[in-house]
Amino acid sequence: MKPGSRAALAVLIAVNILNFYDRHVIGALTEPIRKDFHLTDGQIGLLGSAFIWLYALVGLALGRLADRGSRRQLLAGGMAVWSALTATAALAASFTMLLVSRLGFAVGEAVVAPAATSWIGDLFPADRRARPLAFFMLGVPVGGALSYFFSGPAAQAWGWRTAMVLAAAPALLLIPILLTLTEPLRGAAEAHPEHASPGSMLSILRIPTMWWIILSGALLNFNMYAIGTFLPAFLSRIHGLSLARSGIATGVVFAIGGISGGLAAARLGDRIVHRRENGRMLAAASIAAIGAPVAWLGVSAGSIGAALALLTTAYASLNSYYGLVYSAIQDIVAPALRGTAMAIYFMAMYLCGASFGPLLTGRLSDRMARRAADAAGSGAITEAFKAIGLQQAMLIIPVLSIVLAIVLYCGARTIGADMRRRAVAARAVHYAD
Repeated sequence: MKPGSRAALAVLIAVNILNFYDRHVIGALTEPIRKDFHLTDGQIGLLGSAFIWLYALVGLALGRLADRGSRRQLLAGGMAVWSALTATAALAASFTMLLVSRLGFAVGEAVVAPAATSWIGDLFPADRRARPLAFFMLGVPVGGALSYFFSGPAAQAWGWRTAMVLAAAPALLLIPILLTLTEPLRGAAEAHPEHASPGSMLSILRIPTMWWIILSGALLNFNMYAIGTFLPAFLSRIHGLSLARSGIATGVVFAIGGISGGLAAARLGDRIVHRRENGRMLAAASIAAIGAPVAWLGVSAGSIGAALALLTTAYASLNSYYGLVYSAIQDIVAPALRGTAMAIYFMAMYLCGASFGPLLTGRLSDRMARRAADAAGSGAITEAFKAIGLQQAMLIIPVLSIVLAIVLYCGARTIGADMRRRAVAARAVHYAD
């Protein structure tokens, strides 16, 4: 482990927390924004999906930059862009203006995953990498939880536009701190340090396990973004919580479920790899399978207490994915290609998964609400029918969790051979140097 690794990791975790705080602020403010601009659930879904489409496409180019240039400067620049666009959203006078601000926001945020995970991979050796990557990915639940904790109450007190400005403010402190860090050399933490130049993207796609991991990421992100966009609205419509209370309740799900799932992955990931080379992927598959029926029961629960307990557990199972699978990616990809590998992975998982999570769940919700209204003989889709529609639409989450478990198991069957090929290639480069 390099000197200063823990300090650098702490700063990168803080960057990721702000990343997901600002990303989830739209989900936390869904109901006041919907009512302000008179939006359908399909339009709310489009707001999340359009951000994801651009995020994924821009991220590929930024991943290549992360493998060639300064990751520190790339992260600082990205943070400045996304924070400025978050604050600008407060000025939106129409749905179109709000959509444009979120598209610009996507460009800034797209730097985080490829640059930061590549950086972490050069700070910690392979057998100790699951823990720091799991800690880094705690930014997903912690950032989301803080956003829901603070944005909902802030919007109820001062309006959703003020809540957007408050979400952008922490970058003013964090960017200068980030710029004080010293970057490690690429490959510095490897058993056989490699100094080869970055290879092609095709070499990444020739790794069989990478395809299973990409597919798993798409399935995971569909669920994560469906939850992030619609859980506060679900709690308001089905269980009658106010804007502030639904935000706090969602924050509880993110904080308790996300942190417990992430910490479990951190503990399990670096232990199980010493017993089985495919242990991380097998563990991820098993946890996803367990989480699926729990999610179904949580969406269907009649009481708020049961719903929160079950959904928190289901969310924990989804968050365990990051520490287990992200460390598996670094087991099979050379250091000089890790930023690119993460960018390819993120492009696929966002375009094929996250982009459809909010959009298809929202459209399914609208369709189910229309069906409920027709069944009741009503010409109008009331808030009661919208509640029924959203509850039925969110049952897609446990279904896809089962598919996720199957895909991860398939990846567990191929990763051993890919790890051995990676080790042989690393030794060859080392001795050639």
